[in-house]
Parts: sequence; structure tokens; C-alpha cells
Amino acid sequence: MKKINIKSFCKVNLSLRVLKKLPNGYHDINSLITFCDIYDVISVNKIKRSKDKITFSGKFNKGINKKHNTITKILHLLRKKNYIKEQTYRINVKKNIPHGSGMGGGSSNAATLLNYFNSKMSLKLGKNELYSIAKQIGFDVPVFLEKKNTLLLNGKNKILRLKRKFNLNILVVFPNIICSTKKIYSHNKKTYQFKPEIKHYSRSKKQLINFLKNEKNDLEKTVIDFYPKIKRIIDFIKIQEGCLFSRITGSGSACIGIFSNMETAIYTKKLIKLKFPKYWCAVSKTI
Repeated sequence: MKKINIKSFCKVNLSLRVLKKLPNGYHDINSLITFCDIYDVISVNKIKRSKDKITFSGKFNKGINKKHNTITKILHLLRKKNYIKEQTYRINVKKNIPHGSGMGGGSSNAATLLNYFNSKMSLKLGKNELYSIAKQIGFDVPVFLEKKNTLLLNGKNKILRLKRKFNLNILVVFPNIICSTKKIYSHNKKTYQFKPEIKHYSRSKKQLINFLKNEKNDLEKTVIDFYPKIKRIIDFIKIQEGCLFSRITGSGSACIGIFSNMETAIYTKKLIKLKFPKYWCAVSKTI
């Protein structure tokens, strides 16, 4: 089998509301999610060995458990269900998405590989079975099965796929902090009673932006309490020309800024590199 390269795109949370803590220890959240053109590259090819060979390369390969990760979990589940039988694989993930940034790199890797095996290896899994397997890896892995703007209603175990494209200009700054999702959620005390109004996402881009300007990421205060430098990044992005709003994505630590045009986003990236030269910074558009 010839080596195949697959793009595994990241997500950003444009808003994230924590509604309450659930009896199972997870949290009921509401989040508006989009995907942007920053991606890991997954290489797959068949090998004749007794075991799979899973490796990670790229700028952000450090800090990943090489024996137990979302790639090994997917392979384990597919074998457990007898969808993959005796064949083994060499899989390398080139990590361009910062690990522990709140951009969903690991979840995206799992969903991308699951989709690949289903389509290219003719597993012929139905949508319900795909989602069932994805949920066993992580609660947000199903989000990545389709690259459509998404309203995640976690408490209702529901994902709404939105048809319209957002066409947003995004600046991302990663301050080299690996945030533990479990740690941030366990210390978060902010909750918000919020009922999503789909009309905010289905009308014009201007209405969407105006809505999001008044939205928040409820985990942001907790993240800043642990890592005060993140507030300095967010505040610096906010005051730049063309910035519509800025906040963390997911449980952090990556900070995002949404800009009115790509030119001002690129200029702000240059300013970020001058003020915070050790931080990773990228500009991107939604896909």
C-alpha cells in the first residue's frame, strides 16, 4: 500500500458556555465551533509486522503519550469490533497543531483516521456506528467527523451542523502552555444559563459577529487564574486595529482573535512576534 497523507484540521471555539456539572463528572456545555486551515498531516501505510508503528513528528510532537493516544485508541476499538483484522499499519502524525492548546488536535486526528478507514478500507460503517466509536475516544471527537460549522449542545448530546460558511479571518497565538482540560474544568466555577438561538448563526455575518462580541468562553477566567500571561495576550490582540473580538479557544491555552480582514490579522501577527517572540502564532481562514 502506498503511503497516504491526510489533513487533520483544527477547531476553534468561537464561544463556550458551561451550563452545569453532570453527575458523571463531565460538564453540560454549549459551544459554537468552526474549523480553520491549520492542520496536522497523518501518513498511513500498511506494513508486515506483528504490531503497528505509531510515531509523532513536527513542531508539537512533545508531550504526547506515544503508547496511549487517540490514534492507538481508534485502532484498538476497530480491532475490538473486528473491523480491522490481521493487518498492521505504520502511522505518523506530523503535529502542526499545538498539543494542549484547546484546538482539538488529538480529537481531530482520531476522527480523521476513523473517516479514512471507513471510506478507504470499505468498513461501510453507518453514521450512528461512526459516532458511537468516536464518542468512546472523547466527547468532542464526533465534532470532527464532519468539517462543518457546529453548534455543540453537549448536555443534550446533540451536534447541530450549520450549513452557512462563516469565512472568518483568524489569528491564533499559542503561549507554549499545555492546558489540562480536566484541570481547567474541575476548577471552573462559572456557569451560565443559556438557550441557543439558531437565528444568530443563520442570518448575516454581521449579525453573527455582533452576537459573538457579547459572548464569552466561560473557562477563560479559570485559565487566566492559572496562567495570567494569557490575559496579556488576549488584551493585546483586542486593542489591535481590525480585531472584532478575542478570547481563548476550548480550555486553552491558545488565544484567538477574529479580524475584519486578513491584512490586519497578518499585521497583528507581526506585532505579536515582536512583543511575544517565543510564542507560536499563525493566521488562518475558516474552511
